[in-house]
Amino acid sequence: MLMNEETKLNKYHYRVFALSWAGWVFDFYDLVLFTFLVSQLQASLNFSAEMISLCLGISLFSTGLGGIIFGALGDKYGRKRVLQWTIIVYSIGTLLCAFTWSFYSLVIFRFITGFGVGGEWATGQIYINETFPDKLRAKFGAFMQSGAPVGVILASIVGGIISPVIGWRFTFLISIIPALMVVYIRNYLKESDVWLQNRDKYVNKNIFEEFKELLSREHRKIFLISLILCIFGMSAYWFTYSWLPTYLAKERGLALIGSTIGIIIIQCGDFMGYTSFGFVAEKLGRRPAFTIYSFIMALSISMITLCWNQIDAIPDLIFVFMFLTGFGTGFFGGFGALFSELFPTKIRNTGVGAVFNLARGAQFVTPVIITLVATYFDLSYGIAIAAVFALLVGIWIWVFPETKGRSINELN
Repeated sequence: MLMNEETKLNKYHYRVFALSWAGWVFDFYDLVLFTFLVSQLQASLNFSAEMISLCLGISLFSTGLGGIIFGALGDKYGRKRVLQWTIIVYSIGTLLCAFTWSFYSLVIFRFITGFGVGGEWATGQIYINETFPDKLRAKFGAFMQSGAPVGVILASIVGGIISPVIGWRFTFLISIIPALMVVYIRNYLKESDVWLQNRDKYVNKNIFEEFKELLSREHRKIFLISLILCIFGMSAYWFTYSWLPTYLAKERGLALIGSTIGIIIIQCGDFMGYTSFGFVAEKLGRRPAFTIYSFIMALSISMITLCWNQIDAIPDLIFVFMFLTGFGTGFFGGFGALFSELFPTKIRNTGVGAVFNLARGAQFVTPVIITLVATYFDLSYGIAIAAVFALLVGIWIWVFPETKGRSINELN
């Protein structure tokens, strides 16, 4: 009996979930920590806003490359082994950032960080979706996604409160700690039995053949509509979050502690959105759940940007819409289950990794666009673009088939 066919969860299920979740926590921590150190980097190394935007953009671009390569490697060499590789790479990249001496060195180190970050999400999601029963797949896939807001909260505490005391170099230096998870993964995690069952039949081939099959007539349509959905979702996310700490501090006048609290409130909403999305998706279906959450995000982003002055007069209403912005972001919790239910085992890691991370890699232009918009208007207009993309997520999801209740074993 495969793990996803068992009626009760056992310790191996929980180990898969716990280590995949923890990997995603520190994956996002390492990626987002940089945004909280912008002011210190600018003061210490005389970097301009454009240079910082380029660094952030390069790291997002490299997540796309990493997702594609590690996705294919995950299909060829297994989920467990590649999960270890990705954690080691992004931890080393963040560690190297502590020794930055110039703009070009920082670009290289952020590229390495993004490269590792890009591979972790798909591998962790596939691990969960191949080992958990069909009726729990959406819930635990969404639960794994809740690691993102936890990682951002951790980054906001370390980058916003601790870093001013210990300095940005030491902040990057201590971020090697997540690499210790590799020891636990190696000793306590079992390989996906779905992958083991099919590796001789599907997987031991040249990785370029996997990409070729991904673009074959059989899978091309699903790949393309999934990529478009993910681009809309990623644009909604990164237009919101890439300059949000700076927006709250400089344009809305929140002190360092105030802006940190604001970010934490948003991430609490994220956490609630991710953890609740799976229940809604299992009850109503994947498509209605995506639409409900993305529309909530679109409305709330508009409130904390374009309508800030109007709602700021009402005590605490700003924080309500900050929370709801995060809550609406919970639609990201559906990507793992949805895509796993669309791609067969032989190219599942390749397909999911390519879709998610090509979309994230395309966001390298997002920080630059926001900076340009802010030059002529202000940051609120640049961030408000996210609302349009959130609306597009809620509309585009309806071109997909409903996959609620689908068994991924039937896709082998």
